[in-house]
Amino acid sequence: MAAIDQAELQRIAQQVEISRERLQSMEQQIQRLEEVKSEQNQAIQALISIPKGGKADVMIPLGSGVQILANIPENAGTVIDIGSRIQAEKTREEAILILSKRNEELNNILDKIKSEHAVLEQYVVSLAHQFTSGVDKLQKTETQASEPLEKPLQENKPISIKRNRRKRGTEFTLDD
Repeated sequence: MAAIDQAELQRIAQQVEISRERLQSMEQQIQRLEEVKSEQNQAIQALISIPKGGKADVMIPLGSGVQILANIPENAGTVIDIGSRIQAEKTREEAILILSKRNEELNNILDKIKSEHAVLEQYVVSLAHQFTSGVDKLQKTETQASEPLEKPLQENKPISIKRNRRKRGTEFTLDD
């Protein structure tokens, strides 16, 4: 019986480990999606901040602390990735709408992943409790299996109990 219990405990421990790895993967995925969402929000804010009449001498970041000065004309469009690395020219308003829709989609995906994460986390907690109680039961079983060997030695000792017998019709005395 103990071998089956140990095998079951090993199976539970493996499930806990696999589930924890999956939790970490989900957390990394959530973090990446949050970064993409943040980047899209920054792009939306940048597009919103451009006045309708355009702007002269705007500093556009290129990365690594490098910016370029540019003039944005009144009707300047944007170039946006519309999927599969295909880029198209769109108006600023269209670009804002596209990015807003993407953020909505990201929010739905993030909500789904976060709910799956919460369910998986509860599952890991229940498995951990199951493992802990299984270990406790296994230890108690092993302890109980070793106790009967000690008890027969103690039971072999003669036990003498003195019983005072009363005769019929006698009354109780202080000795009783």
